[in-house]
Amino acid sequence: MISNFLRSPKWIDIENWPISWEIGGTWLFPFLESIHVIAATMVVGFILWVDLRLLGLAATRYPITTLNRELVPWTWGAFAIAASTGLGMFITRAASHVLNPAFQSKMVLLALAGINMAYFHFRVYRNIEQWDSVATTPARLKIAGSLSLFLWAGVMLAGRWVGHII
Repeated sequence: MISNFLRSPKWIDIENWPISWEIGGTWLFPFLESIHVIAATMVVGFILWVDLRLLGLAATRYPITTLNRELVPWTWGAFAIAASTGLGMFITRAASHVLNPAFQSKMVLLALAGINMAYFHFRVYRNIEQWDSVATTPARLKIAGSLSLFLWAGVMLAGRWVGHII
């Protein structure tokens, strides 16, 4: 079933959209790639501060809620830019990307990072008042922060490999 989805001729149809040809055959592709890398770096950079705070390794003078409140909107903005530029690059070679193990890994790791983030924000964060201002955070927060760092590093590494595995 998944094999049929990945080998669907619809991916070739996407590559043949006029916008796909315009992006793939002009200066737009390297432009989108540059913006994508900058935006993805910003996403990981913003997340890094929160994760290091959760681990008790940095910004320990700041309450977790303050860092979260100030950085999450920036993170979402940068993520929106990274996702839209990534989509723009994806459509130029959709049929090969969906079969690319690096791209598949990136998407799985991205989904897992999203699940980890949702778990943190909707489960762990509900009780954040208990640990908001303490420098040494409990294991639950350290696990969420560590897992986030690991997953986002994987997203970035897999993303870097996408263009080199054809």
